[in-house]
Amino acid sequence: MSEIKNRVLLLNVVGLTPGGIGENTPHIKRFVDEHVSRTLEPPLPAVTCSSQATMTTGSLPNEHGIVSNGWYFRELGDVKFWCRSDHLVGGEKIWEAAKQRDPSIRTANMFWRYCTHADCHITCMERPTYWANGRKGPDVYTEPAGLRDELVEKFGEFPLFRFWGPATSIESSRWIADATLHVMESQDPHLVLCYLPHLDYDVQKFGPDSPEAAAAHREVDAEAGKLIDKAKELGYDIAIVSEYGMTKVSKPVYLNRVLREAGYVRVQSAQNGELLEPGGSRAFAACSHQVAHVYVRHPEDLSKVKQLLESVDGVERVLDDVGKREFGLDHTRSGELIAIADPNAWFAYPYWLDDAKAPDFAHCVAIHDKPGHDPAEMFLGPKGKLHVIKRVVQMKLGIRVPFDVISLDATKIKGSHGRLPDCDKNRPVLLTTWDFEGDEHVPMTEVKGIVLKRMFHD
Repeated sequence: MSEIKNRVLLLNVVGLTPGGIGENTPHIKRFVDEHVSRTLEPPLPAVTCSSQATMTTGSLPNEHGIVSNGWYFRELGDVKFWCRSDHLVGGEKIWEAAKQRDPSIRTANMFWRYCTHADCHITCMERPTYWANGRKGPDVYTEPAGLRDELVEKFGEFPLFRFWGPATSIESSRWIADATLHVMESQDPHLVLCYLPHLDYDVQKFGPDSPEAAAAHREVDAEAGKLIDKAKELGYDIAIVSEYGMTKVSKPVYLNRVLREAGYVRVQSAQNGELLEPGGSRAFAACSHQVAHVYVRHPEDLSKVKQLLESVDGVERVLDDVGKREFGLDHTRSGELIAIADPNAWFAYPYWLDDAKAPDFAHCVAIHDKPGHDPAEMFLGPKGKLHVIKRVVQMKLGIRVPFDVISLDATKIKGSHGRLPDCDKNRPVLLTTWDFEGDEHVPMTEVKGIVLKRMFHD
């Protein structure tokens, strides 16, 4: 048994890069000036779920299994994105390693992915309520269960519709920051993981150099500043990390449409539009930002599908088994092939060839229904706000209607991520109140060990 020496706040400011730290982030800039500043080398793909699992386990996707924000579950014949269960993550997590050294350790996990049913003392993350009539309501999952009621009473219900969708705002990150501060003060955990997602929104919608991105940096900096100041007051060491850097993009690439036109993707017409049939397709793509896992059903199709994808404008590289091993993506959940986008491109999930045949969920914020990530969910559709009001009224009256309010226009997206960083200003950061041995660019796999060494004063 080893007695803990230092408490640590591991603060994840999503999308924060050296290029974004400056006059718009006075609190974080002061932190950089006063403490230690390094950058991180993320895994491929550099997306939320893969990066977070790499930091918490100290391993790459070929070990922890989180190969993207979602993947094809072959045994189900279905694609699932944004799952929540801790049991999907392989390997020893940072809180498990800490408890192995000192069983009295208490960890608070505030909104890092895959934290439901994790072996943490305290957990909290979004988990909407889905009513029998199809209505979706804001809610959170917590451990202990009573913490949910405590947080809702103190801060109001979690602003789910400000967390993702066309109404995203600083309100969701502010709620998470306030809830984290409350847990730190009332529960006194030894290790606190906090996730502030705000930069993921306007930077993605309008691009990293936009006025909206600058405003987003100012807003999230204020929330990070509250956490930094309180953590120092309470005697915590602080590590600020991010998962990736956002880069400017100008075009979506529709891999599934290419595969469909070549006869590989299978769809079926239904009352709610055309539906992708992953289990019946010879090949299809599960797209997440600038990386797509391409699942190829028959080995004899591999070389032809690879050649087809390599010929697509906007595709930089297609990884086969050799390439997957090179990047630590040789896991059974990975696609037989993995496509990487050009620097100015990203992969959109749509598989239909005519928008009139798009499934009903295409027009909705439906992150668990779509066979890929859809950042266009952050834009309202052409019917505008009046249509939103109409749908809200109908739903409050108990009328079962789809909340079909979002845009299908993927060309609106101006920022993306997923590729490995190609310059220092676009790298994710590692900022700490303590110094440690290591290179200027720290592999993300080392975050777990760096934090544990500080906690136990090795």
